[in-house]
Amino acid sequence: MSKTLIRGAKVLGGEPQDVLIDGEVVEAVGTGLSAEGAEVVEAGGKVLLPGLVDLHTHLREPGREDSETVLTGTRAAARGGYTAVFAMANTFPVADTAGVVEQVWRLGREHGYCDVQPIGAVTVGLEGKKLAELGAMHESAAGVTVFSDDGKCVDDAVIMRRALEYVKAFGGVVAQHAQEPRLTEGAQMNEGVVSAELGLGGWPAVAEESIIARDVLLADHVGSRVHICHLSTAGSVEIVRWAKSRGIDVTAEVTPHHLLLTDELVRTYNPVYKVNPPLRTERDVLALREALADGTIDIVATDHAPHPHEDKDCEWAAAAMGMVGLETALSVVQETMVETGLLDWAGVAERMSFKPAKIGRATGHGRPVSAGEPANLTLVDTAYRGQVDPAGFASRSRNTPYEGRELPGRVTHTWLRGKATLVDGKLT
Repeated sequence: MSKTLIRGAKVLGGEPQDVLIDGEVVEAVGTGLSAEGAEVVEAGGKVLLPGLVDLHTHLREPGREDSETVLTGTRAAARGGYTAVFAMANTFPVADTAGVVEQVWRLGREHGYCDVQPIGAVTVGLEGKKLAELGAMHESAAGVTVFSDDGKCVDDAVIMRRALEYVKAFGGVVAQHAQEPRLTEGAQMNEGVVSAELGLGGWPAVAEESIIARDVLLADHVGSRVHICHLSTAGSVEIVRWAKSRGIDVTAEVTPHHLLLTDELVRTYNPVYKVNPPLRTERDVLALREALADGTIDIVATDHAPHPHEDKDCEWAAAAMGMVGLETALSVVQETMVETGLLDWAGVAERMSFKPAKIGRATGHGRPVSAGEPANLTLVDTAYRGQVDPAGFASRSRNTPYEGRELPGRVTHTWLRGKATLVDGKLT
């Protein structure tokens, strides 16, 4: 059927309303809408959100299809309520040319579970020495507007300045992985009491904070946009807050795992908790939550980082860094932000749909749930509580830190331009 009536949904957590989808757009929003000729989804008690947008996803294709593919990653995204994801450039080959970003973009279009917008590398081969083909990637069919060497920091100040100057010409943004490499050599976890007790190399907060301080000043100097990936410390929050008070064009993201988990979990030596940047202290976690609530941190981004079993099922020092997150992100945000009273569902929509779409210029996404808008929608059963079982993930990888943990909320339906990609929790 070309028409779908979502009946009795709490739009952005408000009063129950009906939402009628006709083809690719929302035709009407109101009460008592006619269901004639429409497939009906009974949504009483559930929350309807605009489709989620993830500004920070690793899809691994091309080159590491043993971890994830565009198909499996976008299926995981649909299960998590996402209708658009931005795919990071640290693939093999690196997405540093128009040809590679177009390949990723076309794969996303072919599979159809969500829109895939490639992120272009800032430097050739992520080596930090020479700017990549930023203009060519922007002018390609993929229309790249976000550039990042994520996984590595653009630590050369001159290269970072030139990148900021270059993308300014077409309104692009540089997304920085803030990590001063010389301060993190041999680092295995957050530097603090726990690292000292365990005898693991410490990853100091200043390694992140010093790069953020430098880059907001560079962005101010050249009048360009900078975005801070996976901000993780209380000190970083204060730097971004100061920069925004000065009118500097900076945005920042936090991951779900940095809103919930702390470095105390590393005492288990379970490599599932090994991530970059590392899990921080309870003080940092609370500061991140407050900053997300007050708008200092703009968005939630998953940093979905899939790895095959053998890269995680090993000793801590040898294990790869990263966690999958697309299928659990909204549940973690519900637990840490909604159930604590820090955000309402309208606030969640702002930070997981509207703002990331705006930062990345994701056309047709992050739009209001209103007549005439694209029908990119997510329906959430917020009353649900259940244990996380990675065996049921759509992602090719299972490296979740939440296995066996009870989390609230479950995405039941996702629509991409009016087409259901998830129905009653099952992919179509």
